Amino acid sequence: MVGILPTACIFYCNETIIKHLNKNIQMSFIKNIFGKKDTPINSNSDFWNWFQQNEKTFFKVVKTHKDIEKDFFDKLSPKLAELNDGYFYLTGMFNENTAELILTADGNAKNIVFVEELVEQAPNINGWKFTALKPAMDIENVSINMNGYTFDSENLFFYSNDYPGYPDEIDICVIHNERTEDNKQEIGNGTYIFLDNYLGELDFLNNIDNLKIISKYEAEKELVPIAKLKDFLTWRQKEFIEKYEGVRYDTENDEHSILEAELESGNNLIAVINTQLLNWDSKASHPWIAVITFQYDGSNNNGMPYEDDYQNLDEIEDGIMEQLTDKDGYLYIGRQTANNEREIYFACKDFRKPSKVFFKTQKENSDKFEIDYEIYKDKYWQSFERFKPKL
Repeated sequence: MVGILPTACIFYCNETIIKHLNKNIQMSFIKNIFGKKDTPINSNSDFWNWFQQNEKTFFKVVKTHKDIEKDFFDKLSPKLAELNDGYFYLTGMFNENTAELILTADGNAKNIVFVEELVEQAPNINGWKFTALKPAMDIENVSINMNGYTFDSENLFFYSNDYPGYPDEIDICVIHNERTEDNKQEIGNGTYIFLDNYLGELDFLNNIDNLKIISKYEAEKELVPIAKLKDFLTWRQKEFIEKYEGVRYDTENDEHSILEAELESGNNLIAVINTQLLNWDSKASHPWIAVITFQYDGSNNNGMPYEDDYQNLDEIEDGIMEQLTDKDGYLYIGRQTANNEREIYFACKDFRKPSKVFFKTQKENSDKFEIDYEIYKDKYWQSFERFKPKL
């Protein structure tokens, strides 16, 4: 059965899921959650209390497929947005008597933990199934028709690239038989949707470091059927875990280097970096980079913070470091201060705790600074090559 799809048709042999895809975001296909606020939602329990009050109406809407946008999506959206930006969702009938709501972060690592915790706290509601993150599907159960192209096991292939300097990097090329220079955007979008559903949201995020979508004429290796990708990634992930299981790094006795520079604008740049840590030979064991950024007023001060801000920034940084410790798998790389911004860097074994610590830090200090943060995978910490001394 076909769901509500402005640009694509997604077919499942064993499940019926209504997909609502955002028309306005090219590479983010599940509807983002924004909307007006009505009744305040300040916690996960507030959200579920509200949902329980409306679940019978929502069930009927999903069951009958009538006015999904108006009577379910438009009511759900603002309530989730009050908890946090970045919630996405899918809904449909899991079986004849059960509606399913899948909450997803649409592959954004910093929002995964909030989706998981929200679903963990979901009450038991008769006739409803709640799922955290898009689950993996059997290859034979998914076929995507989008913009006149089909994405399935018949026309998608892959191969893996190996780089001697980065032996643990999982770099994948995916080939679609009909991909050309003219349709690369459409083929790229459809391929991402296919992989997200075939591998599942969490495994797609965790198990592929770099992905490139190419034509069969650009391929440099023998093509492998896409149906074998899941087994290949499972094998590589098993090897990776065995190699780095139990690996820890103690930063207590490390010395930090102070790097100073004058920018083209005339502003100063000061970085305090654990350059000893940057030479570690097991970087890939901590593949997630977490960066939190604070904006302050450094006008007429060469882009540097004034004394009060400097003290506040140092106190906030100390508080973060007390929560993200090396013994738990969170390595403080250092910080950079320049151009009215301070960035603080961590390399992490996992993305969940940094997400929560940074989110809390942002909320608690929003009256002092404009704060943003990001979490991304960089197994060999190439983001910090600029801080390594040139030999």
